[in-house]
Amino acid sequence: MANVAPEPVDPAERALSAGHLIVAQLEREGVRRVYGVPGESFLDVLDGLHDSSISTVVTRHEGGAGFMALAEGRLTGLPGVAMVTRGPGAANAFIAVHTAYQDATPMLLFVGLIPVADRGREAFQEFDLTGWFGSTAKRVVTLDDPTAAARVVAESVHVARSGRPGPVVIGIPEDVLTLPAGPSGGIRPLAVPRPRAAEAELKELVRRFERARRPLVVVGGEEWTAESGQELMRWATRHSIPVLADFRAYDAVPHDIGHDLGHDIENGREDGLKHGLARGQGLEQDLEGTGAYVGSLGYGRGDHAARLLDEADLTVFLGAPRGDVLSDGYTRGLDSETVLVLPGDAQGHCGRVDQFVSAHAPSFVLDLVTMSASPDTDVEWFGAARKAHARFTTPTPTPAPEPTTSNGSGDDAYVDLTAVMAVLREELTPDAVITYGAGNHALWPARYLPHRAPASLVAPRNGAMGMGIPAAVAASLAFPGREVVSVAGDGCFLMNGQELATAVGHGAVFVALVVDNGCYATIREHQEGAYPGRPSGTRLTNPDFAAWARSYGAYGETVTSDRDFREAFGRARASGLPAVLHLIQDPAVRAPATTTV
Repeated sequence: MANVAPEPVDPAERALSAGHLIVAQLEREGVRRVYGVPGESFLDVLDGLHDSSISTVVTRHEGGAGFMALAEGRLTGLPGVAMVTRGPGAANAFIAVHTAYQDATPMLLFVGLIPVADRGREAFQEFDLTGWFGSTAKRVVTLDDPTAAARVVAESVHVARSGRPGPVVIGIPEDVLTLPAGPSGGIRPLAVPRPRAAEAELKELVRRFERARRPLVVVGGEEWTAESGQELMRWATRHSIPVLADFRAYDAVPHDIGHDLGHDIENGREDGLKHGLARGQGLEQDLEGTGAYVGSLGYGRGDHAARLLDEADLTVFLGAPRGDVLSDGYTRGLDSETVLVLPGDAQGHCGRVDQFVSAHAPSFVLDLVTMSASPDTDVEWFGAARKAHARFTTPTPTPAPEPTTSNGSGDDAYVDLTAVMAVLREELTPDAVITYGAGNHALWPARYLPHRAPASLVAPRNGAMGMGIPAAVAASLAFPGREVVSVAGDGCFLMNGQELATAVGHGAVFVALVVDNGCYATIREHQEGAYPGRPSGTRLTNPDFAAWARSYGAYGETVTSDRDFREAFGRARASGLPAVLHLIQDPAVRAPATTTV
């Protein structure tokens, strides 16, 4: 009997392994990259990625992979994805999960696990996934049923993006990954709710604005768009309502909308704005300035911002609760009339709440600005805040203290970071992405660099060091057409500086400014206040960062004077490579010069 050729099988009907189905579902969810350190515990997922449209970004440390995934989630709104192996790999990634949880940023962490049959026997690298991550993730789930692979991924993306965003941790046992998962190439992604406010809620808020003399808006959270940010700032400026940003949420709204307002006036959109100008407060001259944005709250904030929080008779929080850092340790603004607009519950909020609106803040703004309102605000208060903010954010040379150590260049010249920021304000493109980790070096970009586009800042709201360089890698890969600059302290940089190798290997391009003052400056500053003359455990011994960068195939240059910075920055940009500018800073300089406002 002649052999009969088998009927061809439709690829869509072929049974996929659970590992391959995870990849197929990530493709359906729109994931474009996964970041990770490979491990034997998830080989089948790696095999599925071989022929996938998803790029696999191989990092040099699981902490770097986690921070890259977090940065992608912050910048795109779609959860960034990291993949690590069990035990040590999961431990190294923990810092990014904690950051994503406290920062309310969507992220997925896949963790390879031991075979199911080996559980509870102290097998190699065994650990309790839920015990480790249960207190710092929105959800922790282990895939024990291979046929549930697509559903688990879809639900995890949904949970990470819904309500208050955050990280989801998915355990994937190595033996389960190789089992048949069914003939499906995935399931339809789950719709993410974006709740809108009811008309009655909007009208109630309008009435509150109309009763208030000193209303204040505080913005924060994720998923702000160019439209929502610009509309809020136009509306707030027309009605003389100051706008502050939550700690490290400075890119939620554009800081400078003078040109847009001039266009509005030319086209007859004067309404509330001409009301303020007619009262002779001199605001017409300020139109080319900052609009209604008057700064940020939290560490490094100006005193004028704290006064606004204290003096407001109505505070409206859009996308951010009144939390610890924002309120100077639960001490400011707790008793003013308060409206809270959040997509989930009031997690992390302290103090009074007079109206709670469960809504997606950027969408809420687009509804609010269409409502008719005629608040009789204190224009002098508003104008004073604008002027104070302008003074606080104008770079002025930092007075040089007596040199404490030589920079090794044969003289005692150092780079003044304030002068560096002045150059960056002139040179950076309007949509440039700024990244940094934690430390005193972050005080300069947070204070002096304006944000004019959404998704233009990645910095840890929980104060995690080592985030700036991985975030720069992810930002360059996510937005290859945008300029990316990272400001790093010498301590922060070397916590994940090895990811410069990832940048070289995957074509990420950015300029990293490494501020070298030879110490953990934030802690040294605390020591000088509490234990003067007794520094302990904060000194650093640093390499030649420029030579180090060149050894990776990146661009590297050392700058010992701020007068040389502009040309060095130009050479770094023109290199077309990931670049490191090693800036030698006076060890005695801890922060920008104090400005009385």
